[in-house]
Amino acid sequence: MKLIDITQELFTCHVYPGDPQPERNQIQFTDKGDMCNLTRFSMCAHNGTHVDAPYHFIGSGKTIDQMGLVPYVGDCYVARFDGDVTEEVMSSILSRARKAGAAERILIGGEATMTEEGAKVLSDAGVLLFGNESQTVGPLMSPAAVHMILLGSDVTLLEGVVLSDVPEGVYFLSAAPLNLGGADGAPCRAYLISKDD
Repeated sequence: MKLIDITQELFTCHVYPGDPQPERNQIQFTDKGDMCNLTRFSMCAHNGTHVDAPYHFIGSGKTIDQMGLVPYVGDCYVARFDGDVTEEVMSSILSRARKAGAAERILIGGEATMTEEGAKVLSDAGVLLFGNESQTVGPLMSPAAVHMILLGSDVTLLEGVVLSDVPEGVYFLSAAPLNLGGADGAPCRAYLISKDD
């Protein structure tokens, strides 16, 4: 068994344009006589490696605390692709994932941008989770339409994962988000367990 951490370090992570960078502030220091070291931090719910709940784009959608853990934990298929994830590309990836017995959770490594047509393939297939390396699944400056298609079908999103050294194949995914009541998203510590070792 091999554990593969696919999470960005939070304070040096990539952020979506316009979102605040996470900030760390140490407020107690043992070397200054305090009983312990203590850190306070501030961040956006969508910084670094994080998940989107439907409420992120849909006012009546589920919040993070209403999503449960099932979408975030279980077998997943990692594919590799650079470019626009069209209907044809997504159908091909989904077909490989189905043959491998891991089509409920799909991650794409590389510089992949989900299109509306590709998102509809996932939506129609009843996929539980889709993830990629970018800080957003749709086009960087116009992600709303893709988010609406996926989140509107309760496909939760895992964004900002690190898959540069992960070969295509089947893994066990754990990407449970922090249980932030009423939130539209949350950071998570995402990792894969290789099924080949």
